[in-house]
Amino acid sequence: MEINLKRPELEDRTQINYYLSYADTRSCEMTFANSYLWSRHYDTGFAIVEDMLVFGYTSGTTSFTVPVGPGDLKKTIDILMAYCQEKGTPFQLHNVTRKDFDRLEELYPGMLTIAYERDYADYVYETEKLVRLSGKKYHSKKNHINKFKALYPDWSYEPITKDNIEECFQMGLRWRELNGCEEDEEKHAEICVALNFLRLFEELEVRGGALRVNGKIAAFTIGEPVGKDTLVVHIEKAFADIQGAYTMINQQFAEHEGNGFMYLNREEDMGEEGLRQAKMSYKPVFLIEKGVVRRTSLL
Repeated sequence: MEINLKRPELEDRTQINYYLSYADTRSCEMTFANSYLWSRHYDTGFAIVEDMLVFGYTSGTTSFTVPVGPGDLKKTIDILMAYCQEKGTPFQLHNVTRKDFDRLEELYPGMLTIAYERDYADYVYETEKLVRLSGKKYHSKKNHINKFKALYPDWSYEPITKDNIEECFQMGLRWRELNGCEEDEEKHAEICVALNFLRLFEELEVRGGALRVNGKIAAFTIGEPVGKDTLVVHIEKAFADIQGAYTMINQQFAEHEGNGFMYLNREEDMGEEGLRQAKMSYKPVFLIEKGVVRRTSLL
């Protein structure tokens, strides 16, 4: 038995999106653009097994995502288990949500365990609250917005289009220089992904917004829909010396690009304390906890 994982390419977009349309999820990983761009960094690929889509690592640990698609979930997981047994490696699933695990528990009662990883939990917010920022709990955010408007009265927001995408790209290059990305592997990977989001903006069919201050791009954000009611924010960059730029692009992106979506998923914090505090300060309505599933016994 062989499961050949293929690194996603642009020509795989239609096929992958077809299977992702069956996923009842708000998890940030379950989009084509995210899986395509990060596959280069994390060595991941995809395979269609019994009419179900699975992602997995192409090197190192053998681990898969929960299969999605019109096929039979149990039959597909049975095949993944048999594959791992044949290879002599432990069966493992990653990025498993609580909803996913409930389904797995029904299929394999008492035979699987899950270990949730707080660092990889997605932060999900009500879009309307990020737009309005009303009430005491958002008082400091509102102050940042007001200060930004006072300091930069000529500010403007605009969607990312072919007319301004090169300016956004140049802003991203400048951000890379200012933030020491060459000396930090994770920062370097993230800004490379951000620049590729811009480079392939039309091909990936994502949506974005930019903030202009003094006639120049000072911040940009890029996201795409996931599930039926959620917009996931993949990239958000702003110049630190523009006071309130991050708060402003957050609010403006939610207002203009988040229209029609009940929730905004602003992804995980990767265990970075400063990032965790920043994400918590926006008062998420819930976290999408994700964990690693392993077998407790042989079937």
